[in-house]
Amino acid sequence: MKKLILGLAVTASSLAFAQQTPTSSSNPVTFGVKGGMNVSSLSKDEGLDDQKSKIGFNAGVFANIPIAESFSVQPEVLYSQYGEKSEFKDLFGNKFSASTKLDYVTVPVMFQYNLIPNLFVEAGPEFGFMVSAKNKLKNESNGNSTTSDNYKDQLKTFNFGVGLGAGYYFTPNLGITARYVAGVTDIFKDNSGDAVRNNTFQVGLAYKFK
Repeated sequence: MKKLILGLAVTASSLAFAQQTPTSSSNPVTFGVKGGMNVSSLSKDEGLDDQKSKIGFNAGVFANIPIAESFSVQPEVLYSQYGEKSEFKDLFGNKFSASTKLDYVTVPVMFQYNLIPNLFVEAGPEFGFMVSAKNKLKNESNGNSTTSDNYKDQLKTFNFGVGLGAGYYFTPNLGITARYVAGVTDIFKDNSGDAVRNNTFQVGLAYKFK
């Protein structure tokens, strides 16, 4: 929780600084909202597990701070759902599906370069702070399902990733964005095996207030 508060405080300070940073009238600091879909999985050092991607969502706010004619920094605060899904059968042939749902407040800080005025590419770090972690197991044969209690105590509160993406604004206000975030840190506190990392592909819409 302390790390979450610290992360939000740093982002809030960045937004406050952005308001005080002098910019040209043609490149003012802009604020906006964004949201979209996450397609997430968990991976190990030796490769991807035998699993299916889990669908979730992301939503939050951002500030776009020009630092040069074609460069800008975009800090964001998002609520983002990560996790994974898998399927298996028991010895009696019953089919089961399992899913892991990991919810984070994430603070991406993207460095953006405008290839043309409406098209940009971006890269930068993402700092994540875990909110909840749950597992769900469903027997596909009879429809019965169970959901575990929050087991976030077994996982690290802080998650670090690196994002790479692009976006295109159809109008000065409305655009589409896509980003892949590769996890760097192991999500488990005590893991004697291969590191397990969050990975997600995000696609969605962004709206700038102008």
